Amino acid sequence: MHRIPKWIIIFAFIVSANGVTVSAQKKYTVIFYNVENLFDIWDDPTTSDEEFTPRGERHWTMQRFEDKIRMIYKALITAGEGQFPDIIGLAEVENRWVVEQLISHTPLNRVPYGIIHKESPDPRGIDVALLYRKDRIKPIDFRFIPVSGYGKNPFQSRDILHFTAQLGTNQIDFFVNHWPSRSGGYIETREKRNIAAAILKQGIDSLLNDNMNAKILIMGDFNATPNEECFVSILKAVPYPGDKDSKSLINLATLWSKQAEGTIKNSGQWEIFDQMICSPDLLMGNTLKIVPQLGGICDFWFLLEPDPTYLGKKPFRTYLGPVYHGGISDHLPVKICLSSN
Repeated sequence: MHRIPKWIIIFAFIVSANGVTVSAQKKYTVIFYNVENLFDIWDDPTTSDEEFTPRGERHWTMQRFEDKIRMIYKALITAGEGQFPDIIGLAEVENRWVVEQLISHTPLNRVPYGIIHKESPDPRGIDVALLYRKDRIKPIDFRFIPVSGYGKNPFQSRDILHFTAQLGTNQIDFFVNHWPSRSGGYIETREKRNIAAAILKQGIDSLLNDNMNAKILIMGDFNATPNEECFVSILKAVPYPGDKDSKSLINLATLWSKQAEGTIKNSGQWEIFDQMICSPDLLMGNTLKIVPQLGGICDFWFLLEPDPTYLGKKPFRTYLGPVYHGGISDHLPVKICLSSN
């Protein structure tokens, strides 16, 4: 994505500070961001979060936490082009409290945000969450879909958040995901992501069976690239622009691969793990529609740093191993814009 000139950001901050919001009434901005280990500073005895405490391995302090949420805010407002995003999907938040701090202790407090969150069974205690602007989005319902597997390799992962809302006169279903990681090896963990895809597909099919024109937007950190089995064979997510005669979902990330290198960098290799996928009606319908050219990977300069080992750039992380580095996340945010007639 193109870098936003500093004067636009400064102007937006000045306008917001005076209690005026610049808002396109028929445009909605949706952002997903894996904020990498947004923990509070206290030990939760029910999870493995001890390293993110003042006396833990990472010496996590309130000052470091506050610096991180300020940088997350900067990323979100820049992705919104100076305006407050309408929908924000988050991954790797420890609990509701850290999300509340993001809202209340940054300029996000200038607009009313609602929070959808629930503690998941993740062993480290990290969850997904969703923020929505209560002055522009009308919530209808939400639920959390468990993601787990049994048999030889039992596991429990982050729940999938399903949020139904009214945007103007249109109803839309959002799904926020954080699928099982590749920790332990790609081959060894692939089946877990396939299970997550099958669980999500069941929820999507139930909506489309009731209404073939349902408006559905799936977002998340999937720990998988768009051409993997979990997307192609199980979720049935085809490359953008899709086929107007097909009932398959459309993976917008296949468009982004032409605009930016990726959302995460592993051993010098950029990959797109953070994606947005939509139902056909959100591209081909007549009312609420995605504007593809206004979305993509938010590769802003302050989210990146030089990569001395593999050259080029890499995401500016909070930690390098156990050493505090002062950055934001190992992932880049992704966004889309919706236009309503």
